[in-house]
Amino acid sequence: MKHPARTSRRTLLTLLGASLASAPLLSSPRAAALGVAVGLDDPAKKEIAMQLVSSAENSSLDWKAQYKYIEDIGDGRGYTAGIIGFCSGTGDMLDLVELYTDRKPGNVLARYLPALRRVDGSDSHAGLDPNFPADWRRAAQDAEFRRAQDDERDRVYFNPAVRQGKTDGLRVLGQFAYYDAIVMHGDGDDPTSFRNIRGRALNRARPPAQGGDEVTYLNAFLDARVWAMKQEEAHSDTSRVDTAQRVFLRKGNLDLNPPLDWKVYGDSYHIG
Repeated sequence: MKHPARTSRRTLLTLLGASLASAPLLSSPRAAALGVAVGLDDPAKKEIAMQLVSSAENSSLDWKAQYKYIEDIGDGRGYTAGIIGFCSGTGDMLDLVELYTDRKPGNVLARYLPALRRVDGSDSHAGLDPNFPADWRRAAQDAEFRRAQDDERDRVYFNPAVRQGKTDGLRVLGQFAYYDAIVMHGDGDDPTSFRNIRGRALNRARPPAQGGDEVTYLNAFLDARVWAMKQEEAHSDTSRVDTAQRVFLRKGNLDLNPPLDWKVYGDSYHIG
């Protein structure tokens, strides 16, 4: 079963770049030590991150089975598809298919580019139905398309989240909290975007890079994240925070070290 929380918004990279440029840089001895510590971009930690997101987005730890996933979940964003929920209505699916076509002209999805440009910003399927879902699944058999999904996930969501997390002096759990928030909310200008969730948290607590306590700051960030989720019906089930990220935080597992046990939407998961 796919849950209604599986959504994403196009990350506005120029705006994110501006926010990163204005963020405080790591300069303290503690921050310098964090610079060489294991982060979420460590391969083993990144695999955990992919499984955690997949548990919330796909009710499965098998995130690699999701390259072929596609459906309209009725959230106003058109088709949602792939390993991170690229959406036809939010621009990131268009970016993905453009990248795939740049790398492999004449692929099975290239002919949908005009339609994807037209439906961007809407929930319309005009020019996509009836064959786009089947062609998406067909494209997912191509290693080049799977690689394009990986690269766009990292460029738009994963890498910006990890960079900002490290800039704030956060360890693996905090970097993951940022990543999960960007996946769901994007990083635009609206009040529920990642940058504004982080801004609400900064109004209540300071991150380690600014001399604050990490647990206190992460609680403030997760409080702000829950507020943002409750602003939209499709996100109103906050269990991916309440019975997952907060569980790790309460246990003091700031590096997401296995074993990990959590629940999402009432389903239990374990990484040994």
